[in-house]
Amino acid sequence: MPNFRLLLAALSFIASLLLALQGQSPSERFSHLQTGIILPKVVAHAKPEQSYALYLPSAYSPDKRWPIIYAFDPGARGSVPVELMKEAAERHGYILVGSNNSRNGSWKMEAEAAEAIVQDTHARLSIDDRRVYFAGFSGGARVAAQIAQVCKCAAGVLLNGAGFHPMAFESKEAPFVVFAAVGTFDFNCPELVSTDDELEKLGYPHFLRPFEGPHQWAPASAMEDALAWFRLQAMKSGREGRDDSFIALQAAKETDRARALEQSGDLYAAWKEYRQAALMLAGLADDPALSARAGALEKDKAIRDGAKREKQEFEEQEDMSREISTGLFELQQNPLNRAEIRNTVEKQLAALRSRAEHEKRQERLRVIKRALAGLLVQAMEMGNAWLAQKDSSHAKDYFELASVADPDSTWALGNLAVARAMDGDRKGTLDALRRAKSKTKDPVRFTEWLNEEPTFAKLRSIPEFSAILGTSTQH
Repeated sequence: MPNFRLLLAALSFIASLLLALQGQSPSERFSHLQTGIILPKVVAHAKPEQSYALYLPSAYSPDKRWPIIYAFDPGARGSVPVELMKEAAERHGYILVGSNNSRNGSWKMEAEAAEAIVQDTHARLSIDDRRVYFAGFSGGARVAAQIAQVCKCAAGVLLNGAGFHPMAFESKEAPFVVFAAVGTFDFNCPELVSTDDELEKLGYPHFLRPFEGPHQWAPASAMEDALAWFRLQAMKSGREGRDDSFIALQAAKETDRARALEQSGDLYAAWKEYRQAALMLAGLADDPALSARAGALEKDKAIRDGAKREKQEFEEQEDMSREISTGLFELQQNPLNRAEIRNTVEKQLAALRSRAEHEKRQERLRVIKRALAGLLVQAMEMGNAWLAQKDSSHAKDYFELASVADPDSTWALGNLAVARAMDGDRKGTLDALRRAKSKTKDPVRFTEWLNEEPTFAKLRSIPEFSAILGTSTQH
């Protein structure tokens, strides 16, 4: 967790900025932006080095004030969350903003990105400051939660793949609502469940939506749930007018979801869904049947067994990761037997990955995949720390180990290429780039990265690099 005092100093301006901007009309000079499509790069007028992806609903008009969601991606991919939320934002009337500068790194950088997008959007757009939301994935989720807690200006937070620690802050009030989403194979699943429990104890309105998948932004279907849930919470607080037909629709959807889980035999998940549905609708469309069903299921032995099984899975994930994680930390100390430790960690990672490839039981596979993903991220973060110190040799070790944990990770392979290029290893660099290109799911962005990464400057004139670049461009 970052130093709270430093973070407070870096982000407190957002609260004062929003207060100063409240009630002001957007400048006519900047307000003419196309609606109904994603604008991938809107340059901030006052700070042209900052930009953001923007989506304005088709019905957007400056004649009324609109709710807004500011999104933070750990890799500065502003368009990614905007694309995932676009359809829900169109239906529910939200402005979407995704920073193109915010990325995992210093909190000062994150704060500057947040300041720029808040300031510029308020200059251009008609925003309802009672309905300002922050969203983020992974490191970006932590940014979103920290900003909301410091600025006291958020109506809600949308967390993807990472939580926060509300009990670590002095205030026991619930200053904003929290919708969280996490993949079933996400290594941070235990953290999100723990965060949800803390929110329950503190009385935050909260909702946790699991989805089938790894550590990633939630799919569009989960974003629909999030934005609809935010609207219901806004109706409860009086920030949005009551809409009985919308309330009835959401009540039916949640009831159907809970019943489907119960019919599938997953009583533990069904019990959680019934409870969440009852809390979601409390004060709007209280349905005694939902609370009654949750209460009845809670007495079932299957619910206690489900809770025990979930806890056991989290403990097994930690046990699987512990020895390898310790080895990764030992490498940081640059011991005399560094090569021996590295080889041991590599073999352990390869063995764990082999277990994942051969495991047939879904509940076991889930635990193994979570452990591998967590170790991948640990190796990457350690490698990036060495890279920031210009120590390509140590960084390369970690990126190579990360690619053992996940040979399909373009994140690991791309950073490995950078470290090898810094080390003067032309052949190794080209090999890593070819592998990264074959694995990328976004060839356009990959090509942009090849053109922009300064470490590859000396390679751009050679045919082998041009071949990689040219092939990528054709996609």
